Amino acid sequence: MALPINIRDLITGKTVEWDRIEFKTGWNPEDVLHTMCAFANDVNNWGGGYIIIGIAEQEGVPVFPPVGLKANQIDRIQKELVRLTNTLDPFYSPVTEPVEFNGKTIFIIWVPGGQTRPYKAPVSWSVKGTKQYYIRRGSTTVKANHVEVKQLMELAATVPFDDRVNHHATLQDLDLGLIREFLQEIKSDLFELSTTMPFGDLCRRMRIAEGPAEYLRPINAGLLFFNPNPNQFFRGAITEVIQFRDDTGTEFTEHTFKGPIHRQIRTTLDFLKSNVIAEKVVKVKGRAEANRFYNFPFEVVEETLVNAYYHRSYEHQSSIEINIHPDKIEILSFPGPLPPITNETLKSGRVVSRDYRNRRIGDFLKELDLTEGRGTGFPKIYREMKNNGSPEPVFETDVNRVSFLATLPIHPAFLSNEPENEPENEPENEPERRLNEILSFIASDPYISGAALGERLGVSRSTIKRDLDKLKRGGLIKRIGPDKGGYWEVAKNA
Repeated sequence: MALPINIRDLITGKTVEWDRIEFKTGWNPEDVLHTMCAFANDVNNWGGGYIIIGIAEQEGVPVFPPVGLKANQIDRIQKELVRLTNTLDPFYSPVTEPVEFNGKTIFIIWVPGGQTRPYKAPVSWSVKGTKQYYIRRGSTTVKANHVEVKQLMELAATVPFDDRVNHHATLQDLDLGLIREFLQEIKSDLFELSTTMPFGDLCRRMRIAEGPAEYLRPINAGLLFFNPNPNQFFRGAITEVIQFRDDTGTEFTEHTFKGPIHRQIRTTLDFLKSNVIAEKVVKVKGRAEANRFYNFPFEVVEETLVNAYYHRSYEHQSSIEINIHPDKIEILSFPGPLPPITNETLKSGRVVSRDYRNRRIGDFLKELDLTEGRGTGFPKIYREMKNNGSPEPVFETDVNRVSFLATLPIHPAFLSNEPENEPENEPENEPERRLNEILSFIASDPYISGAALGERLGVSRSTIKRDLDKLKRGGLIKRIGPDKGGYWEVAKNA
């Protein structure tokens, strides 16, 4: 029976990180048992892993061509695997599949994170007796130490929300068309079988439904991807985009996106690409090539938005909010990051989480090429912003980790269509006089907006922006709180 993943992408590490794949040249039941136990315990909620037998490895990377297995070896492995799974405590059953790859037969054991962890396995396959907890430490299977055993105990019988059974839904709430569309897109061999096999068996094979035959129910991740309207089960599973037309926040338009979350991501990105993202070309004197840059690099917007879908909690009732201001994009999701990530961690530029909130959602997004491996998002965002000449992004959470806010500043060249320098015909003392007037207005009304300052002084928004930036750089004023609802603070020496 086929697996719901592209086998070539799996083996080459394109959709699953190397430390979630264990390559074995041949069948070693004891090693397989311990690794199976470790993947099932899934101590970091990474989503379990895959054991691939018939391919040698060197430093965790597959060696080609594959060694392969003979037909009689496959039969023996399948029989012994049944005995192995019965030694795990509690019982655990993985998904297996013999596969033809590069002209050789290999055997794949898919071990998703277990529903009834923690699991123990016999220390020795040949000698009955002591059982131990095994976990993955990086790309290695090890016995859990006393600290890790305590961590496993805390995870006992707990399953990430996206991998839990939803008792308010039935198999009829999973759409075969959406499932087949997904399998076809990722080029899974299961696509060809999906119309002939019983629907319940298909859902079990994809691990999007759990339970006995008489009470087979979808898991939450299955509903989020394969139900046409997942917001009927998860109120916050929608995306709201608000476009502010001015600095005051009084003129705006709203757009709401619904549907399976991978479709939401794509339709939201299409909207932003068509209606928000813009390119500017600047000719450089004496050079054939022009400078090209964007107000917001699409790769950055995509990565930041997908991160919000990946790492938010779908137990939370609030939607993902995308606020588009004249000078920035804010992407707000709930709740904030899991410990030990703090605001200080977020400022470092490279954030690697130890624990993950959604293990199945992450796998689906990776298979659809909507996100990459762990720890790659933040460096990519910083790199693309720098390459575009944009200011650095800002990532922040509150003390209680109630929310996560990503702010992407606009490229400075898009703040105004006017020259960056002061107007040539402006009187010599005019800029200084205007700065003093701005200070006076702010002192009397700390909540005054940039638009209101421009109206009072009779100058453009770009001129006011430039003057405010000059006062901020000089330490004469400071903005407290967000643009909307915040206020100005004037320095005592101003």
